[in-house]
Formats: sequence, structure tokens, C-alpha cells
Amino acid sequence: MPASSQRDFTLEPADSERLANLAGPFDGHLRQIELRLGVEIANRGNVFRVSGPEQAVASAEHLLRALYDEAGDTTFDSHAIHLRLNQANVDRLDDTGYQPQEVSVKVRRGTIRGRGANQARYLHSIATHDINFGIGPAGTGKTFLAVAMAVDALNESRVQRLVLVRPAVEAGEKLGFLPGDLTQKVDPYLRPLYDALYEMLGVEKVVKLLEKNVIEIAPLAYMRGRTLNDAFVILDEAQNTTIEQMKMFLTRLGFGSTAVVTGDMTQIDLPKHVKSGLKDAIEVLRDVEGVSFTFFESRDVVRHPLVARIVSAYDRRDAQDRETGPA
Repeated sequence: MPASSQRDFTLEPADSERLANLAGPFDGHLRQIELRLGVEIANRGNVFRVSGPEQAVASAEHLLRALYDEAGDTTFDSHAIHLRLNQANVDRLDDTGYQPQEVSVKVRRGTIRGRGANQARYLHSIATHDINFGIGPAGTGKTFLAVAMAVDALNESRVQRLVLVRPAVEAGEKLGFLPGDLTQKVDPYLRPLYDALYEMLGVEKVVKLLEKNVIEIAPLAYMRGRTLNDAFVILDEAQNTTIEQMKMFLTRLGFGSTAVVTGDMTQIDLPKHVKSGLKDAIEVLRDVEGVSFTFFESRDVVRHPLVARIVSAYDRRDAQDRETGPA
């Protein structure tokens, strides 16, 4: 575990406007730096205290001093802070012994926090990365937590809209022709996303936001040619994307946007000869800076305890098939 450290320092000259610009609305810029570096920042006026792993604390102090110097003639927003963090090439120390700062999300029914280390890591990754992958079995909270973070970003005005995307691939069944307009045709495929939105915002508010196009429902095929700025985009059931579709989706991301891609590699409904775009993305993007991957397991399932045992039983059978070949 990294050595813990604490530093006290004063930012000069004392200037309330410059300080407010640095801290951001409701100290939002300081929280952004905390989450990215894994430190805690406290201040009384221009006197600051930073606590956390020694190397991260040193990076935070250096960054805060540099930002304060700029704050006199540059107006900061969350995008500018994000760019300064990237330019400074600083990040949270990658050490499994270090617990990242907890991320909690306030929604209509209360506060949502990660249950267990993997969910906590997932929430933290979404808060600190522009592109995030949540991969694992059903019931691990991949989609629910992604929607929670999207709602929080919308409520805090960090994004202007939510875009919910899903490939329209039938789960081993032939549903035939579906009547209605585009939204009605895609609705059956997006029901899990709707359920999460209803729980967090309420049905009436979700309906109003859909009418205003603040929440947009889009089949994956309709994303081609678009650029999404200031949006929180969720691609659900990504195991059913092709390689071309996944590349197309990931390159839609614009400034001020966050993307979360969720999927379960054990439930691929593509034709046998087609490689999953999610599987390909894991191989291609695993070491790309700024892209996070969280892998859930059966022990992370938060539904009925029997679901975890069912997932484990199928995993064992699949592992045996890989070793001996299917019966």
C-alpha cells in the first residue's frame, strides 16, 4: 500500500474570485481532482490540506498551484479541469492495496453506493474515465449503476442529455415484425434501462425528459454519423455488437461526454461465425489510457442468492466444455 501523506500549503495571492474559479460550483472542480487522484482536499480560504498516498498528494499540490496561477485570467469548467489533468499526466496510483474514494449517487429513493469492491471500483472508474466497460454476468449491477451515474451527471448539469443505446438482437427468439414508431420498436430491447430510470427519477419525470429529448433512446444502427457532445451514453448488451458496430459506437464520443459499455460475454446472441465487438474491444483497448475495464464475477451478483449459484454452475460447465469439447 502506498505511504500515506498529508500536506498543508497556502495559495498566493489571496483572491476570493480566483479561489472560487479554482474550486468550482459547490467545490465540483476540487471533487473532480480528488476522484482522479484518489486524494482528499480540504481548504479554509486559500489554505489547503491534501491527504492521501504520498505521490498523489505531491501531484495534487503541484496541480492546484498551477491551476491557481491560471485562475486569475482563465475561467474553468469541468471540461477545462479534465484537460488540465490529462495535460499534467497525473492519475490515481494503480495499487490494489489502495481503496479509491467512495462514489455515492443521490437519486429519488436515496443514495446508491457500490456493494463490494468491484461495484465501488466501477463507480469510481465511471467518475474518472471517459470510456468505461462493465463486463460480467447478469445481476451484478452493471447497467443499474451506469444509469445511476448518468442520472447524477444529468442532475448536476455535467451533461445535457442521456443517450441509451442497445443492439436490436433477439435473444435466441424470433419476435417477428414489431409495430409502431422507432421508440416503440426498440422499447422491448431497452426495458432494463427504462426500469432503472423509473426507479431513480420516477415515471412522470422520465416521460417528460423523453418528450423533451433530454433522454434519447437509440438503436445502435442509428448512431452512425453522429457526434455526441455533453452527453452520457450507455451501450447495453454490448456482447451482441459486431466489431464494426463497436468501433463505430466508440468513435461517436465528443467533448464533455462519458460512455459506459456493458455486456455479458456468456450471453452472445450473434451468429456463430461473427466475433463479438465487446470481446474484440477487450483485446484491442485493454491497455489504452483513459479507457477503464471492470470485470464482474458471480460473487458480485446482487440479485437472489440462487442467481449467483446458477451463474457459477454455467461457468463451470462452460469451462469443462472448453477443456473436453461439448457433449
